[in-house]
Amino acid sequence: MSGLRAGDLTVGQTFETVIVEDLRRTQIVQYAGASGDYNPLHTDEIYATKIAGYPSVFAHGMLTMGLTGQAIAGLTGTENLLRFGVRFTAQVWPGDTLTVRTSVARIADGEDGPAAEFSVSTVNAEGREVMSGYAHARLAG
Repeated sequence: MSGLRAGDLTVGQTFETVIVEDLRRTQIVQYAGASGDYNPLHTDEIYATKIAGYPSVFAHGMLTMGLTGQAIAGLTGTENLLRFGVRFTAQVWPGDTLTVRTSVARIADGEDGPAAEFSVSTVNAEGREVMSGYAHARLAG
């Protein structure tokens, strides 16, 4: 089993991972195609600005969640990730750089051995949180 070891973690320990630098409009449109979510708020600049009143198109929340989940799975090992949940707190705009901050909230013995609970915060380059959440993962002994 790969992933984090219980003895290597302490409550409050934080890991940071940059998940995207300079998010491109092309990436947002590619995600629209992959997900089937063609809401014009994400793909049509004129609709997003002139009709909906936003400063630009913005990324799908699930794109941010997917990138964040990939970073967490990279930290814990995909096979060890037990739960992952989020709440979207702000839009992600073209040009944003996003960083995931994963902090150890609790370490405990679970049904299958040691496990960790993490608080998760994805922030933009200005430090504004765009997504908050949690993750629970099994730990190596």
